[in-house]
Amino acid sequence: MKRRSLVFIIGRFLTIPIYKTLFRYKVVGKKNLPKTGAYIVCSNHLSNYDPILVSMTQKRQIYYMAKAELFQKNRIAAAMITELGAFPVERGTGDTQAIDKAEEIVRDGRLLGIFIEGTRSKTGEFLRPKSGAAMVAFQTKTPVIPVCITPQDKQIKKFRKVTVSWGKPMSLEELGLSEGTPAEFRNASRKIMDEIKALREKVRN
Repeated sequence: MKRRSLVFIIGRFLTIPIYKTLFRYKVVGKKNLPKTGAYIVCSNHLSNYDPILVSMTQKRQIYYMAKAELFQKNRIAAAMITELGAFPVERGTGDTQAIDKAEEIVRDGRLLGIFIEGTRSKTGEFLRPKSGAAMVAFQTKTPVIPVCITPQDKQIKKFRKVTVSWGKPMSLEELGLSEGTPAEFRNASRKIMDEIKALREKVRN
């Protein structure tokens, strides 16, 4: 297991009881995440709580892209969220530096978290998946692990149960990524999304 930051370890220790109380979260398939090795963790996106909620369910630290504005307001806050695993991205600009950082994370054997829909769902329904996760998976030859956040209601609400389901790793072969074409990226993204949907079906059936 790659070394976790001290801020993450302490933050996780302090946050788990708070999130257990607020969201009464339950974890399914926790052992599907191997203890070592690089993976891209792909989840659906419902709220601002999601990065922490997913991170609380595993001991391994997950690194997420976060909007650049969060790093510009306060130097101390920027240092804190960086230690927690966030790194900045300039949204809507094709930020190549953020992509390079994402690739560096997985090449270093760590976990990269990506919300495959690209934005939060305001209705709780699944949105069309973006191709970014599939592109990074192909470029770095990294397997993808689907994760589904399933609230008791359509949206995450305090004091209402939430289930975080971890699926099994998906190899590049399973995703159909061999040539790195736009069509392959779209198809792979749909396959990841289908697995996320299947995880929700298991929870609700």
